[in-house]
Amino acid sequence: MAATLAKRTAFYLLVATIILIAVFPFYYAILTSLKSGTALFRVDYWPSELSPANYTSVVSSGSFLRNLGNSLLVATLVVAISLLFAVTAAYALGRVRFRGRSLLLLTILSVSMFPQIAVLAGLFELIRGIGIFNTPLALIFSYMIFTLPFTVWVLTTFMRDLPVEIEEAAIVDGASPWVIITRVFMPLMWPALVTTGLLAFIAAWNEFLFALTFTSSDVQRTVPVAIALLSGSSNFEIPWGNIMAASVIVTVPLVVLVLIFQRRIISGLTAGGVKG
Repeated sequence: MAATLAKRTAFYLLVATIILIAVFPFYYAILTSLKSGTALFRVDYWPSELSPANYTSVVSSGSFLRNLGNSLLVATLVVAISLLFAVTAAYALGRVRFRGRSLLLLTILSVSMFPQIAVLAGLFELIRGIGIFNTPLALIFSYMIFTLPFTVWVLTTFMRDLPVEIEEAAIVDGASPWVIITRVFMPLMWPALVTTGLLAFIAAWNEFLFALTFTSSDVQRTVPVAIALLSGSSNFEIPWGNIMAASVIVTVPLVVLVLIFQRRIISGLTAGGVKG
């Protein structure tokens, strides 16, 4: 009895410690974003005086709302295009038998193994050469380098485990491959689609290096770059309050999305990991 109680107590202490480590930085960012003046430099773990001035300053000054819209547009289009290509590629790699499909899947995965900095110079020349530099198309094109391999891999491993009888019945009824993908398989792949789509959205939403390199004007930048380039009243002032406020504004939507779709994320990742 005492051993069981001790184990349970140790377990809950461990869980509480993990939650504290994970949540505390976000809590302190919120707390700092509600401070102003000299209060920013005091280490307080409980708010004594709250002020929304930083949020008002971020929203009303500069092009932050435009940058927020750019991030939303780019991330949404990246997810839509990645899932469209990934579903069709997953059908070919998971259901169509042809020589070298395992090697092809391995090649697709190997693209994501390279760090961003390794492909940055070549990608920059390519984007400038085709004339899409400093446009949302440059970000959409570059982001798909790391979102498309992941989505193809997860959806392929998920599709391989779907019952063959369903596909055979659709073929007997005269369904084309496109009808089989859209009308038969996609409703069954909902957990995997939600998982890959949300993770691709988070990756595109938070991406910094490509966004910094492939955009040069304030109106075309995304939120991570806009936050990094926030400046104070002088070149020697770092506006920590505005930075924290902007970071909270950017993070809250992701937290809400993860909380809403957490069951789908877990089931989708489990299916993709075990059934491959």
